[in-house]
Amino acid sequence: MTRLTIDTDYLQSILAQLLAIHSPTGYTDTIVRFVTEELKRLGLDAELTRRGAIRAVRQGSRRKGARAIVTHLDTLGAQVKYLKSNGRLAVVPIGNWSARFAEGARATIFTDRGSYRGTILPLKASGHTYNDEVDTLPVGWEFVELRVDALARDAEDLERLDIEIGDIVAIDPAPEFIDNGFIVSRHLDNKAGVAVALAALKAMQDNNIRTPVDIHFLFTIAEEVGVGASSVLTPEVASMVSVDNGTSAPGQNSAEFGVTVAMADQTGPFDYHLTKKLVELCKENDIRYQKDIFRYYRSDSASAIEAGADVRTALITFGVDASHGYERIHMHALRSLAELITVYVASKVEISKDYEPTTEGIAGFTRQKTSEAEQELKADVKSRELGSQS
Repeated sequence: MTRLTIDTDYLQSILAQLLAIHSPTGYTDTIVRFVTEELKRLGLDAELTRRGAIRAVRQGSRRKGARAIVTHLDTLGAQVKYLKSNGRLAVVPIGNWSARFAEGARATIFTDRGSYRGTILPLKASGHTYNDEVDTLPVGWEFVELRVDALARDAEDLERLDIEIGDIVAIDPAPEFIDNGFIVSRHLDNKAGVAVALAALKAMQDNNIRTPVDIHFLFTIAEEVGVGASSVLTPEVASMVSVDNGTSAPGQNSAEFGVTVAMADQTGPFDYHLTKKLVELCKENDIRYQKDIFRYYRSDSASAIEAGADVRTALITFGVDASHGYERIHMHALRSLAELITVYVASKVEISKDYEPTTEGIAGFTRQKTSEAEQELKADVKSRELGSQS
């Protein structure tokens, strides 16, 4: 099947709506409700785990050997660590991101009473007061504080506002969609991946595509803290493709255009056969791609494998500049990813063993390319086996 046409207006619109919803890890109920409703609008009923991870199954010709497309709804954020005597808040990060990118960020503090606005500032924020010390202050979460936009002169004032230790802090995304296709925002990791998955699903629905196996669209809620797809997979799923960001930087081969296929991350290589299939589909369908390896990165796939899921995993990414900071991507990459998903889900299941969790014997098991020396060794073994039988 050739790639489907992606509704890029929808892709950009749904991304803008997703970015407008605060969803730091631990505060994802609102975005779970939004995506569940959007899936329903696109024709799929969603199942929710206890904590809110979403599973929406689009039926194919067979239930077993299902394929999963997984993205995550949660983003980076912060939490109140303690109430300071100067009326400011000490904060700690949710997820792994540098305080360098927190400085100057506008934020929302969610309390039991409601929410307050504020700004994360360096401890020495005014050049008129501290002169050159504003440039020599170290970078780190212990060197920033959150100024609340309310009457808060001391810790007692903060208590009267019902601000408490552990309150969630959401960071404003500040998105900008530029006419040349670039998108600049916080939290493109992984709101952009969610938008890609939804746009691919829309194209499938619009074209009444029939797939050889069920397709599980999965949306997780704690990837940024390492939980990811650890508890949302069902035994029917044989292969899982994660859609997330790929870092474009010196020393990396990712790009802000086309699909970046991850060959490995810090947890090791992705599935040989699934990754190879995705690359071949890019070639066959004229989808621009490049390969990369991420040494300081893990995705939903890693958490699924670590939880004991016996699934093939792969990672396809949109190149992002300044990941976990002020991120930048391009619509070309998002469209390319959605196109790849549409051809992948409709492609033939080539590994018969993927229909069953376990099978007896080696019949139908996969083969990887071997060297000439290995081939000669196999031929020699086979020759000796025939000789012993005679």
